[in-house]
Amino acid sequence: MAIANSDYRINRQIRAREVRLIIEEQDDSGRPVSNNVGVVPIQQALQTAQDYGLDLVEVAPGATPPVCRVMDFGKFQYEQQKKERKAKKNQVKVEVKNIQLRPKTDDHHVGIMLKRARGWLEDGKKVRVQMRFRGREITHSHIGREKLEEFERELSDIGVVEQKPNMEGRDMVMVLAPNTK
Repeated sequence: MAIANSDYRINRQIRAREVRLIIEEQDDSGRPVSNNVGVVPIQQALQTAQDYGLDLVEVAPGATPPVCRVMDFGKFQYEQQKKERKAKKNQVKVEVKNIQLRPKTDDHHVGIMLKRARGWLEDGKKVRVQMRFRGREITHSHIGREKLEEFERELSDIGVVEQKPNMEGRDMVMVLAPNTK
């Protein structure tokens, strides 16, 4: 997950003849200020970076001419990693629970599966309901579709259908997500 040196060209790795140079300096209060020097030859940009004791980093290689910044590359990498960790920490990972049924599944067992699905939806998890057909059962896929639609009706107060029932090989799959209300 760490940023590799190959993601950014630094110092002598930059191949452009001239670059748009931006120098990062600090104002009186210590906040970073970007100073746009303009378009300069690469040798002058490298010399400027060396004078500051920092690195020349190509931040926008697709621009014409490429945009380079004079900055501490190690500190830049550290800040990027910190941002990635914070973004990853704030992500919400939605768990998907599976329920497998067959067309011949007894109503009592379907009721148990409905209770489980209701609990999972209340917990904010998605539920993937899989109707598995074996042998000649596939010729009566309408029975499986009816059972999945019944499942959907029973849970319509707490969940919404994210993926309508559709065939995936010998299985018919439907995904339910919790209501956002």
